[in-house]
Amino acid sequence: MSATRPDKDGLRTREKGPENNREKPWLFRTYSGHSSARASNQLYRTNLGRGQTGLSVAFDLPTQTGYDSDHVLARGEVGKVGVPVSHLGDMRVLFDQIPLAQMNTSMTINAPAAWLLALYIAVAEEQGAKRSDLNGTVQNDIIKEYLSRGTYIYPPAASMRLITDVIAFTYRELPKWNPTNVCSYHLQEAGATPVQELAYALATAIAVLDEVKASGQVPDEDFAQAFGRISFFVNAGIRFVTEICKMRAFVDLWEEIGRERYGVTDPKALMFRYGVQVNSLGLTEPQPENNVYRILLEMLAVVLSKKARARAVQLPAWNEALGLPRPWDQQWSLRLQQIVAYETDLLEYGDLFDGNPAIDAKVNELKDAARAELKRIADMGGAINAVESGYLKQALVESNTARVRGIETGGITVVGVNKFTESAPSPLVASEGGAIMTVDAAAESEQIERLKEWRKSRDQKAVDAALADLEKAARDKRNIMEPSIVAAKAGVTTGEWAACLRKVFGEYRAPTGVSASSNIMKDDGMDELRTEVAAVAKRLGRPVKLLVGKPGLDGHSNGAEQIAVKARDCGMEVVYEGIRLTPEQIVAAALEEGVHLVGLSILSGSHVELATEVMQRMRAEGIGDVPVVVGGIIPPEDEARLKAAGIAGVFTPKDYDLTAIMRAIVALVDRTWLKAA
Repeated sequence: MSATRPDKDGLRTREKGPENNREKPWLFRTYSGHSSARASNQLYRTNLGRGQTGLSVAFDLPTQTGYDSDHVLARGEVGKVGVPVSHLGDMRVLFDQIPLAQMNTSMTINAPAAWLLALYIAVAEEQGAKRSDLNGTVQNDIIKEYLSRGTYIYPPAASMRLITDVIAFTYRELPKWNPTNVCSYHLQEAGATPVQELAYALATAIAVLDEVKASGQVPDEDFAQAFGRISFFVNAGIRFVTEICKMRAFVDLWEEIGRERYGVTDPKALMFRYGVQVNSLGLTEPQPENNVYRILLEMLAVVLSKKARARAVQLPAWNEALGLPRPWDQQWSLRLQQIVAYETDLLEYGDLFDGNPAIDAKVNELKDAARAELKRIADMGGAINAVESGYLKQALVESNTARVRGIETGGITVVGVNKFTESAPSPLVASEGGAIMTVDAAAESEQIERLKEWRKSRDQKAVDAALADLEKAARDKRNIMEPSIVAAKAGVTTGEWAACLRKVFGEYRAPTGVSASSNIMKDDGMDELRTEVAAVAKRLGRPVKLLVGKPGLDGHSNGAEQIAVKARDCGMEVVYEGIRLTPEQIVAAALEEGVHLVGLSILSGSHVELATEVMQRMRAEGIGDVPVVVGGIIPPEDEARLKAAGIAGVFTPKDYDLTAIMRAIVALVDRTWLKAA
């Protein structure tokens, strides 16, 4: 029987032999990383030993936003949602005993993608690997960061320049590498409909490819090669028939764009190549055991149709709505992939949906609607203009508002949340620690100490020279990849690399999409709530004023946006300045605006540190009587700690009813301020 390793271009091949005529399965991945490079390396080697066939690296938020672990904005965030990588030493440890010449590695990194790829190349070369042997992906899709995930750094034009540099470099030096993984996953998490997910992802790919072509870094005769290395990272929701049709629509539209817009004719280059993580947004905190079924159904959407089958699949763990999954939880999701791939007969057949009239009709409906939306974006001047105008963000906020409202009203059923809520206690969450893993509080201080030692031990002259050349390359419009690799080998840190380019490119704050968003529900059932808000405002002598703040580096703003829209629509004045604020900035805004309540949204696990600091600063500024509430993925023991520290209310994913949240906020304001009066 033939070997089962991936072929050189990463495409699936059949395993042929007398006893086996099955198509080779997709890459099995789990998205993981936490605490430290050493802890993450141990997790990776454990997962590979259990049958995982590719790595998917989660970086912590300081790394994703270009800060070293000791930066003021990194407080409480180090090692929480991923692994901290501050320099070459961290990257060495992360991939210790993992031969990179033989590994397929996906790195979820965007604004500093060029830098993390430079570190990866430097470590691979230390291992003796050739650049041409390296196989993997950097996400490197900044447009969706402006719309959903929030880990952007630089303005759009500069960000597109960096993406172009990576593409131009890898097509020459790393021909098996995917230099951009256009990511619609987070668009769906931000509320995108299937049509919006199709259109916005394809519009992003068009913007990137147009920029590459205009740069002149890839000759016309090689453009098909660059086109063929663009990959996608998608989401699959619970409506799995629609999701199957969405993926088949992606396949058709991508080939259409390649042929008609770019003149690509090579069938291999025209293939829609994508990886997937199924919908973490749909995982529920109530009755979390139900998430196992959701994950299976969502996975089927991306593996059942051979024509549109994923190249790589990573599944969330059943308990990710509760907190950080343990290795066993990740193993359970890995076993699900292996059962579908090896125990079922799925891979023995051709496409199960070709010629199905119901599927064809839905695919055509999605394609027609996506083409219309693509034209609308093109008429605005393309995806970048549609970002800068606020159109794309506003559209996502409004779509998400409709989704959330549907769950509130029961128009969308979520089992265990708004229907069939009666339940016996789950034995899965009765274990010690609440069935999740927690990051050791010492991980941050230990990482900072290692970073200080790294700075002391390096050759500062080599660092200074490398940074000077990097800055010059950025200003002279040279490709920044080779200078970045030199900087990595010299010992430059993540924060220094990003700060160097901040000097050249500046920073950016994307539109929030909240101020322009309108209440799209004609009969929203909020008249009674509006009356309550108006009555409290009358007693206060002015409108109820709410500050919605996102301290730290967490850029997942969907919840904060929905709270801001809901509060405004029920008659409150809302102060919302977007993501990535220090506690000091939030307190200054609360003081200046004279707000009645501060609501903090923190989904990165740093809620205790950041909320406590906000409270301390408010007391120091003489506004400690202003109530503070916190929303996020907050375990019960942390909720108790927050309330003991003076937090007036805690909301978690189980609190899906925004109207009920607004009532609680209005009642809290009423009690607090009338008592004070």
